Amino acid sequence: QVQLVESGGGLVQAGGSLRLSCAASGSIFSVNAMGWYRQAPGKQRELVAAITTVGRTDYAESVKGRFTISRDNAKNTVYLQMNSLKPEDTAVYYCNAVGTRFWGQGTQVTVSS
Repeated sequence: QVQLVESGGGLVQAGGSLRLSCAASGSIFSVNAMGWYRQAPGKQRELVAAITTVGRTDYAESVKGRFTISRDNAKNTVYLQMNSLKPEDTAVYYCNAVGTRFWGQGTQVTVSS
């Protein structure tokens, strides 16, 4: 049984930082790229960042230079460090094992202006 559990969301002022974590159970973590997605009210879910099993990363243009994705394979955990947050970053953030049906429950990030 694969489970992905996100944590670390919250309310922060513009310019602030948050660090999201996604802990994975099951064997999928070691063989899968992992991604962070977000969905704002009234908008489609979008890819924010992804990381392969060997650490290659990719980012949405809107977060390049501000967000950093990383993974700790020993802890089966993927992180998203978010700096210089903007109100438009407000969304529910989801963790996903890329290409699979396995998603976390989401964590709310709210950035106030």
